Amino acid sequence: MPSPTQRSGQAAERWAESWLCAQGLRPLARNVRWRGGEIDLVLRDAATVVFVEVRQRSRADWGGAAASITYAKRQRVVRTAHWWLRREYLDSAWPSCRFDVVAIDGSDLQWLRDAFGG
Repeated sequence: MPSPTQRSGQAAERWAESWLCAQGLRPLARNVRWRGGEIDLVLRDAATVVFVEVRQRSRADWGGAAASITYAKRQRVVRTAHWWLRREYLDSAWPSCRFDVVAIDGSDLQWLRDAFGG
């Protein structure tokens, strides 16, 4: 049985996915896990595969949800994305990719496209 924190996180991921789909993205996978890393959502935006980290905080204190993503967290997401791409695309060419963040502070949802930079 999930804890209250886990249930809240799952609800945030469902909200983020629904919101992104309303913006035209198409879901490919959820909760991709590999060797200590996890990607909350994998979606397609036209020809681009988008790896999405969803962060939720009840308040924006201490920099809010977006500021809670550390360098180490970004590295785990990137490693997991590489594993997912190798598994899904085998020997074929990888599509273009980007890393987005959906930051939820209270009832405010913010979509940060290409949040890990270029």
